Amino acid sequence: MEFYEIIIFIVLALIAEVMGTIGGFGSSLLFVPLASFFFDFQSVLGITALFHVFSNISKITLFREGFRKSLILWMGVPALLGVTMGAVLSAMLNPWWLEASLSLLLVALSLFFLLRRDLELNPTHTLSLWSGLISGFLAGLVGTGGSVRGLALAAFNLEKEVFIATSAMIDLGVDSTRAVVYSLNGFVHTHDLWLIPILIVVGFVGSWIGKNLLVKIPQANFRSLVLVIILITGIITMVKLFTSTSVF
Repeated sequence: MEFYEIIIFIVLALIAEVMGTIGGFGSSLLFVPLASFFFDFQSVLGITALFHVFSNISKITLFREGFRKSLILWMGVPALLGVTMGAVLSAMLNPWWLEASLSLLLVALSLFFLLRRDLELNPTHTLSLWSGLISGFLAGLVGTGGSVRGLALAAFNLEKEVFIATSAMIDLGVDSTRAVVYSLNGFVHTHDLWLIPILIVVGFVGSWIGKNLLVKIPQANFRSLVLVIILITGIITMVKLFTSTSVF
């Protein structure tokens, strides 16, 4: 990478971390499509998993008062199972169709919940289990599954501190698991390891900035903000996928 590309990459990673903290679903939702402009897909998966481990540790430290133990259990354990399956399959499947389906799903569901602002879902064990399993599977397969978990948590209409702390704790387990599997798959390349110290700093600074900005956002507007970020990300991902040539 040229020096100017490194600077651009760091700035974009910081923006992704700030927005991921504010949105509560983690930076990978934005980081994966942005990093794909600089690295090949397998490298993006490896870098994202490592980056997300450090960013989640930062969020857990900054939002530690907001943990919801029941959600961590019912979403987190299935997410670990799902991410293991997805990470193993990531070495075998072309993710284009899955990413396209995911982007369409994000746009459709975020629009639905934005139009139905009064609709709330009860965080039952069944719904928590399935959202954890699906989000974990997608995280392992295509590098980002926090959007699905973010949609579920937004639909539960949790307080923002609970939303972020719970999501970060689940994500830490998910990303630690897929980092191990990606390493075994050969996705973590030694020539990319120089990025780790930079991304550790970016993860903490971005989480800190996001937390301070979050204080200024009223709870009533938090859910809508999350859904709008997911909608925009879904649209950007869709445009990128459908303008690429690597469909098969």
